[in-house]
Amino acid sequence: MPTRVDGLSVYPVKGLSAQPLAQVALTAGRGIPFDRTLALARPGGAYRSGMRHGISKREYFALVAEARLAGLSTHLDPESGLLTVDVRGRRALTADLGAESGRARVRAFYARVLDLPPGVEPVLAQDEGRRFTDTAHASDVEMEYVSLINLASVRDFAERIGAEVDPLRFRGNIHLEGLPAWSELDLVGRELTVGSVRLRITKPTERCAATEVEPGTGRRDLPVPRLLHSTYGHDLMGVYAEVLDGGTLRVGDELVLRA
Repeated sequence: MPTRVDGLSVYPVKGLSAQPLAQVALTAGRGIPFDRTLALARPGGAYRSGMRHGISKREYFALVAEARLAGLSTHLDPESGLLTVDVRGRRALTADLGAESGRARVRAFYARVLDLPPGVEPVLAQDEGRRFTDTAHASDVEMEYVSLINLASVRDFAERIGAEVDPLRFRGNIHLEGLPAWSELDLVGRELTVGSVRLRITKPTERCAATEVEPGTGRRDLPVPRLLHSTYGHDLMGVYAEVLDGGTLRVGDELVLRA
């Protein structure tokens, strides 16, 4: 069976909801455009505006500790800077991130969502040329990795534990169909190509408590890392890849695996 792209997603704000894409223009050495280019940093934490190195994901409000964020449906138009947030199907916030008044509304809104003390607000982190990816603390090269999820592995995991597992728990950029379950873990160093696009698989993805949270509800309902370890002897799901050559990647594209 050919390997094909089943889905594409971008996460403009770290820790907030996925935005599906029909296609994406990739550039060599860069991640998905606009992916994790904003974050809600912890006030008084290690984040400083303009810093040129990555820090621990725990310095940001994210699902690893703040499961309630998954109960909000967010959408950011990267071109206009307009952020919308829906709660239970109703619009709760519309804010222009290009204006300080809009950024102030976002900070105040999420201070309420996160039950922060009066007068305390998250820091809206955004720095030119930086991404708030989980790999950013390792190096600037790894900061730009894209994440791939083999849907066959997710299905195998779900079958073995006897529970439904939404692939969105793993917050990947590219969902793949056609690979045997878990074969992606053996592809480190191999390349996937389609048209002019060339990706090199770099390393497997270790999973944390963020995957315990059910997308769309904010309920921490499934101990995914523990279940992975007890079922397979590891806490891995998915792999990272580096974009070696750019081009347009589309849902439905067939990928060729190269040595």
